[in-house]
Amino acid sequence: MTTHGMSLLMDGGGSMDVDVDNSMHAMDASMALDDVDLFGDPVMDNTMDLPVRPAPPSKQLQQRLDELRARGCCQGIAWSRQGTIASISKDRRSVELRFLSCRPGNGVWELSAPFPSSVHPLTPPAAQVVHLTWSATSSSELAIIDDVGRISIMNCSITINKLHTVRKWDIDPVDDLHAVVGCYWLPLIPPNRQYNIMYGPAVWNQTEYRYENSLTPAYGPFHPNQGRSALVCVTTNGLLKLLFSQNNNRIEETALEIESVTSSDDLITHASLCSDKHMLIIALATASKQLRVVQATIGWNLPSADKQAPPGSMTLRPTLNERHVAVTSWLQHGPSESPLDASMAQLSLIEMLPSAADRATSVVVSPLVLTVRSHLPLDNSPYNQECQSIIDRYEVLFEQQQNVHSAFDQLGPKHNSASPPKTTRLRKLDPIIVPKIVVSIHTMQLGRVICFAFSDGTVQYRERFTMNEVFNDRNANTISSLHQVGFQYTNPTPCLQVAFSPTNSSFVQVCEDWDVKWNSMQYSMEDPIETMPDNQYSAVLAALSVAISSAVAIQSTVIQQSNCDDILALARPFTRNPDFTYAWVRQMTNMLKVPVDYSDDTHHDSLMRNTHLQFFLSVLNHLGFQGEFQPRSFGGKFAMLALSVRNIVILVTIASNAPTSIKEKLNPLDEPEVVDALAGCSKWAVDLLSWLTDCLFQLADDPKFMSLIADPKRFPELAGYLRSQGDVSLHLLLCSSTRGFLSAACRRLMHLDAISQRATYFYENKAQLQRDADPAGTAPRPPSALFHAYQKLQRYTSSSLIKIPEFEKLVSSLSNDIRAAYQTSLSGLVAKGGGGRPQNQGNVQQQGQGQGQQGANNGTSASDQFIKKAQMHCELDMLLAANPPPCFREVLVRFFGSSLPAFRAQTDPAKLYFGNYTLLEVDDDPKSLAARRSMGRYIDVFKRVELFNNGRVSSLKGNQPMKNAASGAGHANGHSEGAVPMWRRCVRCASVMEDVYGQRPGFVFVLGQQRKCPCMGSWGLLPRSTVHP
Repeated sequence: MTTHGMSLLMDGGGSMDVDVDNSMHAMDASMALDDVDLFGDPVMDNTMDLPVRPAPPSKQLQQRLDELRARGCCQGIAWSRQGTIASISKDRRSVELRFLSCRPGNGVWELSAPFPSSVHPLTPPAAQVVHLTWSATSSSELAIIDDVGRISIMNCSITINKLHTVRKWDIDPVDDLHAVVGCYWLPLIPPNRQYNIMYGPAVWNQTEYRYENSLTPAYGPFHPNQGRSALVCVTTNGLLKLLFSQNNNRIEETALEIESVTSSDDLITHASLCSDKHMLIIALATASKQLRVVQATIGWNLPSADKQAPPGSMTLRPTLNERHVAVTSWLQHGPSESPLDASMAQLSLIEMLPSAADRATSVVVSPLVLTVRSHLPLDNSPYNQECQSIIDRYEVLFEQQQNVHSAFDQLGPKHNSASPPKTTRLRKLDPIIVPKIVVSIHTMQLGRVICFAFSDGTVQYRERFTMNEVFNDRNANTISSLHQVGFQYTNPTPCLQVAFSPTNSSFVQVCEDWDVKWNSMQYSMEDPIETMPDNQYSAVLAALSVAISSAVAIQSTVIQQSNCDDILALARPFTRNPDFTYAWVRQMTNMLKVPVDYSDDTHHDSLMRNTHLQFFLSVLNHLGFQGEFQPRSFGGKFAMLALSVRNIVILVTIASNAPTSIKEKLNPLDEPEVVDALAGCSKWAVDLLSWLTDCLFQLADDPKFMSLIADPKRFPELAGYLRSQGDVSLHLLLCSSTRGFLSAACRRLMHLDAISQRATYFYENKAQLQRDADPAGTAPRPPSALFHAYQKLQRYTSSSLIKIPEFEKLVSSLSNDIRAAYQTSLSGLVAKGGGGRPQNQGNVQQQGQGQGQQGANNGTSASDQFIKKAQMHCELDMLLAANPPPCFREVLVRFFGSSLPAFRAQTDPAKLYFGNYTLLEVDDDPKSLAARRSMGRYIDVFKRVELFNNGRVSSLKGNQPMKNAASGAGHANGHSEGAVPMWRRCVRCASVMEDVYGQRPGFVFVLGQQRKCPCMGSWGLLPRSTVHP
């Protein structure tokens, strides 16, 4: 026997030599330690297929679930209606702001970097920020709550990533019993309506999609002043607090005890509030596992004698009242519940849902309380457990008590035979059990759909009335969601918290490493352009229209403009199809019934107030934007110029009309900053009219263009030729809405020219009188800044390459010819019995209801209705770069044959051809774009002057940089005076302007109209050094 062997004793007394080394090596080769059982036998994988044990939950998820169980208010990320994403920093001592923005280089959407915003000093030092919630106001008020219940309110009034303090929490007590366990911002009072409109679903009717809509009552309570909200909070010691904005803009507070707390079992751990039938319904969960429902009312106590007083002028003295209506236990075991339910005796989430009408049955269902209890498997458990959440449902039933039998009346005196009072009870419905951890509950579609967000990064949609899952199957016949046509969330990432966008089409999540990630839907079916069939293409258009309707429908109110940038991000990949943008805008116009025909409007008031039209131009502008130094599409250039001239008309109108709220009735035109800004706007408008005239002259000299308008058979090729040349000048004139913008701009320019002449004449005479009184010049007085501003304004308006009054007459003459052509051609169609109805008349009928409905109410004839609808169809076509109607051919022949040559005789075409139109940014040839990029030159969309990355303002324009808003003291983002020069950049179109501010009331008022970019995008505040070409 060798030294590497050993002898084994056999049963018969013999022995056998065994090579130990070889045997051990053979054993190592045949099995690993993990592949043997307790006795060393190899495990045969093919004998049974055991489930793989799931990975244990992360430590971060366990901590998050403990936090949800400990307090009701601990939402660390929130997405405002204006687009600001606020999140608590990792150290829980400050707030970080983010937003979606299109990348200036290529227009692709992305989540911005975090912008830290310091909160008021946290005392004691161990205090932490635990909850964030946004109001629905236009200024986006953010409530910041710490772990002892102190509340700070800040807002983003101008830029989307800069907070301003509205209320400090220094006055709040530092007491754990005042910790907030539930809060709720009151809805905004609806302007002139009592219902909320929900557009959709889109129903296919064999030829096109028809958009249904439904109404739901807009229940309060509301803040009595339009555009304002109030914060309602529930504390752990049973207080109901109301923080409201007083009419002097101060935040005041009132409180009411709704729950008597006499022991630790009475403490409230979670609360949820909602508005229902003009009262608040509050669901309370206590430490003793009770679920209570309380009704509360808010009385604003407005004096009856002051009902005729102006809104916002009366002092508010609100009072709170409460009534307990029902109680039960939130820990009730049932036969259908999980066996793990006994270990799930801690509540993590609670949600109070108001009553709602089931559209399918027209039955109004009772309010509903949702509670969530979650279970995480233990690391040391010998069982193969799974993550699990139980969603309990409690229906709040309001019932009428039964009348007592009449025989009992004989036992005592009769009382009034009033109906017995209503009683309220909580009825527990069947629970919903999901093998995941619920981290957030969100409602959408006016409360008819409930979305559950899970810790694995996935979401689940359930119908509010039956709690059945929805949007799982593709359905192109009835479209209510983007999921039904192929949009899906991809690449789910484990997360701790979730916040949905205002359109509910994307969400942001706080990941386990505390990083914030934006999760947007992706189109998961065919290639968006190449292989998509027509029916699927139409379904995508309908789904995008329904998705954006919730945000666009609010645009017409003065209260707010809901952000919908994530929908634009979804639509952007489809722009590889050049007709997609036009088709989408057409669908939205038909759905919302937006008026686009202004051929008969000469005052332009309704045109300027049409925010839906402004939004459609914004969509054209953004989807035609390929990068700030890349050529724009035809529609993008058309929309960019239309939005800019509209904005200038509004600024001049506002500056020329002093508001009554300005003290001492100061006219904005008496302030040099206002006149200086208007000078830049007038220079831009004069350049636009000159450039437009030059383009028309070039078309008149183009033989191919003239042959197209001369030949009726080739006239349908006109729009295609103009798109190929990138020439938008003719469409700007033919489309009634943009023609109205141009006509209004001419009138504003003539108005500015007149007042600048009077102002300069006044100051020159004043200076002459001073010189006459002091011939020796012993007390020289330099000219005032206002005089210099009016001189600049006069120089710009009087040095135009064209005569503005004559151009306005040219546009007016064209409008009259177009109006006559419409009347002649369409009246002829009516006389023939409507045989020449325009194409897509079904669409015309839908969109015509919005504008033609008023005529129907006034008794207009059916023929007039048909003419209006046909005109609207033609106007929408031209707005979307289609060919003008055939009746316009004779108008164009007359315009280019007689009207334009007569106007040309009054101008110098050579000066127009060689004019400098740098301010317009319409030159998109490679050489011009390269020059702009190398110079780092931008155009300030407020003052319409050239800006450079080094902060220099073009000396040719004579404007001086204005003070920077970041230099003011006390700003939430911590910039000290003069530290970091800042620019505002539009998150949607990448336009820029200086971050200016002013002290004079007139300039502040005019600047306040620039809270949004002309394209309706929000402003992001960025250091000037980061705005690179």
